[in-house]
Amino acid sequence: MGFFSDLSNFFYDAGTVSWDVILTVLNLVERKRCIGNVTPEGYPGYGGHWPEFRPPQETDSRCSCPGLNALANHGIISRTGRGISFVDLDRHVAGTYNISSTLSSFVAHYAARMLKRSFRNDTLDLGELDVHNGIEHDASLLRLDAAFEPNQSTKHVPYIEELLAAASSKDKHGNDVVIVKDLSKLLGKRRAVSRAVNKEFTLKTFHRLFGCANASLLLSTMGGRVEDLRSFLLHEQLPEGWESRVRQSHGLTLVNFNKLALKIESGVREKDWAQVAQQAAEHHDTVPV
Repeated sequence: MGFFSDLSNFFYDAGTVSWDVILTVLNLVERKRCIGNVTPEGYPGYGGHWPEFRPPQETDSRCSCPGLNALANHGIISRTGRGISFVDLDRHVAGTYNISSTLSSFVAHYAARMLKRSFRNDTLDLGELDVHNGIEHDASLLRLDAAFEPNQSTKHVPYIEELLAAASSKDKHGNDVVIVKDLSKLLGKRRAVSRAVNKEFTLKTFHRLFGCANASLLLSTMGGRVEDLRSFLLHEQLPEGWESRVRQSHGLTLVNFNKLALKIESGVREKDWAQVAQQAAEHHDTVPV
């Protein structure tokens, strides 16, 4: 059974990557979606009108991903964050954030494999995604390490505020925006400090790239706009009238998603934060500073 499952996964991955290359090329030649019509008709959020936002209840399940939590907070997926089918997760991630069918499917399939469940037949609770060193990892841009905060759905507000304050550019309308170098800089700091203060620290190459990939979505889907990121990260809420800044006809593909992630990773300079990390270690009691 394991052999045939591995073989099936191999052919799925190969087919997905191949189709993704085709979608990437089509995005280059096809007309972009018009502003105001990025979210497809028939999907929640069409025309910028999102379902009512409700903060999670104590018994609800949430995870370390603000994008998925926002879907639950708006009732786009189960408001409780429980019993969500992988198929629905795939569909609504794609529709809400204009993620290509290949990227959204690949991520949902990866989650199903990680949890050893069937993509087509099984469900998940959002909190189950935070298996340490599965998708969730140390040196997160927005969360404390699991060694200090086991509940990874808990936002670390100082990290979020630091990210918003790090915006070093403006868009054509004069809005503050976070750009690639800002994310690279903060990820370098997170890694250096976490390595210094967390005795259980681990960060494999896969998780380095995954962390950069997660960060890249703040640029691609949110446009790096501080005003939108404030609502999205602090409250896990989609601003009224918001739509994905990805306007390509087939959405954000794996190719472009990974290209941006690699660009962020190439700018990470952990050694630049050696002194800050040393100071954090010297003054560390229970949580990093």
